[in-house]
Amino acid sequence: MTLTIGVDVGGTKVAGGVVDDLGVVLAQTRRETPADDPAGTRDTIVAVAAELAAAYPEAKAIGIGAAAWIDAAGATVLFAPNLAWRDEPVRDHVAKAVGLPTVLENDANVAAWAEFRYGAARHADDSMVMITVGTGIGGGIVINGGLWRGANGIAGELGHIQSVNDGHPCGCGRLGCLEQYASGNALVRFAQAGARQEPDRAAQLLDLAGGDPAAISGRMITEAARGGDSVARDAFAQIGYWLGVAMADLAQVFDPQVLVVGGGVIDAGELLMGPTERTYRDQLAQRGRFPVAEIRAAETGNTAGVLGAADLARRI
Repeated sequence: MTLTIGVDVGGTKVAGGVVDDLGVVLAQTRRETPADDPAGTRDTIVAVAAELAAAYPEAKAIGIGAAAWIDAAGATVLFAPNLAWRDEPVRDHVAKAVGLPTVLENDANVAAWAEFRYGAARHADDSMVMITVGTGIGGGIVINGGLWRGANGIAGELGHIQSVNDGHPCGCGRLGCLEQYASGNALVRFAQAGARQEPDRAAQLLDLAGGDPAAISGRMITEAARGGDSVARDAFAQIGYWLGVAMADLAQVFDPQVLVVGGGVIDAGELLMGPTERTYRDQLAQRGRFPVAEIRAAETGNTAGVLGAADLARRI
């Protein structure tokens, strides 16, 4: 049984775990991320990994998943919007400080790998595409049984494929990106607009928000939608539509064995997955002669970062 260490680096926490090759997390630890301090964040990763390595000296390697763009060599964080890292040589610093071989990867790729190995796509042996739906949208692609990182290490930015010509401006500089129509932020924007335009249909939602459409949050939308609020349900239907369209496009491009939807928004369950799957099937109705990938909800949840990073470390 080979043990490795996985470290999941986000804007608020650095979580680590020791994982065996069956995907069982044997130990965990976490610390707050000093997000505005690049050196401090790097040292926090070292502290988490070193603590776990001391407790499990048989651990063979370290995997790090970070919310960042990673270079083609998998060594340097080129840019991390929430961590203040710019051209930071994270991999080699951690490897030297802890004394274990280390791999560095984008967090969405790590989550996708966790689903391919241990989660919703664990029965696939060739290919999978995963879209993570949270505040924004990320993604990961597995081809021929391995992560596809692209020529420059930044493949899988699925939130920035264009959904609407000349649509809403996106933080990436483009207009009409999928992230502006199928993310958690888009869900809130749709619900707030609906509550302003049709307050009678948003009675439960507005009650939760104290009568102020601007105060509507994602949590409120989910609660109201489960209670039957029409505007809240419409908001889920809208992001599900755009997500289904995007997944149909991905099925045409990659022809994967499995399509996976992950991220925090999938906690809404059928409210999101229902319209997503219906749109996906409608979009591919003319491909009836050919099999298409099944859409599945991610299964590894909050452990995805640690699981995926640890398993990638096992493959160094």
